[in-house]
Amino acid sequence: MMIDCMANSNNFMKKILILFVLFIAASALKAQNVQLHYDLGKDRKYLTTTVEMFKPDKWGSTFFFIDMDYCVHGATGVDLAYFEIARGLKFWKSPFELHVEYNGGLGKNEDRSSYTINDAWLFGGNYTWNTSDYSKIFTLQAMYKNIRDKNDMSFQITGVWTVQMLKNKVTFSGFADFWREDNNFFLNAAPGTETNFVFLAEPQLWFNFTKNFSMGSEVEVASNFALHKGLKACPTVAAKWNF
Repeated sequence: MMIDCMANSNNFMKKILILFVLFIAASALKAQNVQLHYDLGKDRKYLTTTVEMFKPDKWGSTFFFIDMDYCVHGATGVDLAYFEIARGLKFWKSPFELHVEYNGGLGKNEDRSSYTINDAWLFGGNYTWNTSDYSKIFTLQAMYKNIRDKNDMSFQITGVWTVQMLKNKVTFSGFADFWREDNNFFLNAAPGTETNFVFLAEPQLWFNFTKNFSMGSEVEVASNFALHKGLKACPTVAAKWNF
């Protein structure tokens, strides 16, 4: 009985993963940019693709990104797929927006078994500041966060920025998140070690060779994130194509 349940669970996870990949492929057709990163972090050394889109409209704005990690455990193919989509809503002329967001994903362990990244729903508001030519943009978000099977009542504060420099030849962009999440860490800490808060920032620096092609780097700076207790920094070398 237990074996049958495990087999059915694995088959279900495979079907979900296939649907998720198909959705990613369809979403990529409307992407604003696609990035390819090679992770230089300790014990990482794998490729990540990022598909990203931001589109404002008269009712607010839509943003999504999809990360896919390849060959994390040495095997071929996708080992992790992670998705975030956010919608800003406003029916007035103001830098303030209502904000709703979903985060979630799927991954594979080293033994090729599957796992899910806890789904999270976020609700709140954001304030956006920009210069008249939009060469500098900063958005601050404050949100209630519900993490499935973990934290029903949590929060997240997010900052997002873009700075164009040297006549748009250099772009400094990225985000920083701070949120409440109860975690037990076991990769680099004693069993039973618990933390309650997570910090994650991913600043990027790009040199724009043309309007479409850029090369640069991203540094993932994280504390108590992805089963690692304490601070960790993982740089990448990257290329980006803007549509």
